Amino acid sequence: MVTVRMLAGLRPHVRSNRKKVLARWNTYMLGSLQELLSSVALYQNHVECNQAMSIRLTKETAGNYCHQDFELERVVAYMRSHSSAVIAFSGGVDSSVVAALAKRAFGDATVAVTVDNGALHHGEVEHAAAIANEIDIRHIVISLNPLTVPEVKQNDPERCYYCKKLVFGALRDLADELHFTAVMDGTNASDLNGYRPGLKALRELGVVSPLLDLTKDEVRSVARRLGLSNADAPSAACLFTSFPYGTIITGERIERLREAERALKAIGIAQVKIRDHDHFARIEVDREEAGKVLTHSSAIADKLLELGFIYVTLDLEWLRSGSMDIALSAARKESTNER
Repeated sequence: MVTVRMLAGLRPHVRSNRKKVLARWNTYMLGSLQELLSSVALYQNHVECNQAMSIRLTKETAGNYCHQDFELERVVAYMRSHSSAVIAFSGGVDSSVVAALAKRAFGDATVAVTVDNGALHHGEVEHAAAIANEIDIRHIVISLNPLTVPEVKQNDPERCYYCKKLVFGALRDLADELHFTAVMDGTNASDLNGYRPGLKALRELGVVSPLLDLTKDEVRSVARRLGLSNADAPSAACLFTSFPYGTIITGERIERLREAERALKAIGIAQVKIRDHDHFARIEVDREEAGKVLTHSSAIADKLLELGFIYVTLDLEWLRSGSMDIALSAARKESTNER
């Protein structure tokens, strides 16, 4: 295993002998993994070996290790402009990368915090704890109820802003209590493309987003570089996003969705989102999973009817992020045209 700092020690050599080093590593890519590790070991006298986190070199990643290591070091250096941090930690790939790099940057002066807002998917808190243990970062769970905020309960179009204002306000308070200087999250460049009112709350609260220069695919690449087991795990928005805007959200309706999604996953559908249109359940799955839905259609319908839905439908536009924003965008466009 080779630490990031060990590879970072190569930087002066790479700058002065770039062509020679790149040619050498292209040759090493054709050799065995053991030969590659042995070659890197020759540079050990140039580095400080005080980092606990290690990375796995594989044939898939070894060829572009220089670029990736420089990127890691750049992000860690940016994080070190602060002296300590609370990490908003869902256990997803983005927050896991931030947590892993925070562990490098701050050692024990960091903590990963999972906020149970009552709208997480089944097993999500336990999954976050397992990933935190993998990273070897201190992990705590705090519980909040955003449904006490009227704009969240009424599913206002700006719901995410009010929810994140509550959640990250609590994380800011925790950071102050621990005498930590920053609150950090896993927002990346790809998150800036969609409808994300919650980003306003992050700006207002001074939340630091170290991955803003990286796309989602680049974050996954970094996660693989770090050897994180969830590098390719699908994204999972909270269950608040499963209701049309203007719908009153209750704890009972959230639990109904949680159980409905759990039922579909139990029959082998890995990725599923069920949208709650009052009496209608709109099922979103990947196109490749449609056959499983049809095969088990009777069992799925029975379960969802048992949970209180009257109609059960399969969305033929398949699984996608932000499908509840389509009606909102259309309404805003119509309003603009009327003006």
